[in-house]
Amino acid sequence: MFSWRLAAPLCSPKHVWLFSRSLNMAEEAKKLAAYAAVDNHVQNNQVVGVGSGSTIVYAVDRLAERVRQEKLNIVCVPTSFQARQLILQHGLTLSDLDRHPELDVAIDGADEVDGELTLIKGGGGCLTQEKIVAGCAKHFVVIADYRKDSKNLGQQWKKGVPIEVIPMAYVPVSRIIAKRFGGEANLRMAVSKAGPVVTDNSNFILDWKFEHAQNWKEVNTAIKMIPGVVETGLFVGMAERAYFGMEDGTVKMRDPSVN
Repeated sequence: MFSWRLAAPLCSPKHVWLFSRSLNMAEEAKKLAAYAAVDNHVQNNQVVGVGSGSTIVYAVDRLAERVRQEKLNIVCVPTSFQARQLILQHGLTLSDLDRHPELDVAIDGADEVDGELTLIKGGGGCLTQEKIVAGCAKHFVVIADYRKDSKNLGQQWKKGVPIEVIPMAYVPVSRIIAKRFGGEANLRMAVSKAGPVVTDNSNFILDWKFEHAQNWKEVNTAIKMIPGVVETGLFVGMAERAYFGMEDGTVKMRDPSVN
């Protein structure tokens, strides 16, 4: 005869509360960083590049608030479908690089930021358009919470460097990267659909889990030279300032070190 017992809960109420508190703290930190960047870098009559991801939601909230309160004339260029929808939902002026090929400032999040302001981006799959928009901006500013702040890349972010590739090339590109630079480059699979993640550009993404610190400038250039690679999630020498929302409610700023 079978007997049934209810399994013990995986998490105690205390653990659930601590996890919820940690998430709320991280969200508040994102908001602090986003508001600081928008307040310090956005002025009237500017063209603003709008990044992608969870932190940028707060930046667009603040941008829309300032546009309404201060009657600012701001034009927004998105880096993704998500960014485009945010701009439209907030009633901001939408444009593109055809009409505004030079931006005054671009604000975007990051998956990880090291001590030299080298970034890993692309956790949300928008790395190519994010890099294009950042490259068109006079000033590129990064916003993140305290969990994205690292001394060296890979210290906090464990999912690797995203690399956008032409679909037919993902196998040879992944093999070449592993052979030349170590680690492994795996095809990113979708969660709510069968098969791989497909970018806004109809490409695939490899996540390269590297084994050790690299000369990121050289590695970025070398990977981009592999036939089939569209772009990497390494942003080297592009950001001029990073804002980190901290656990204690403050905002930490970081500029690139001067060599």
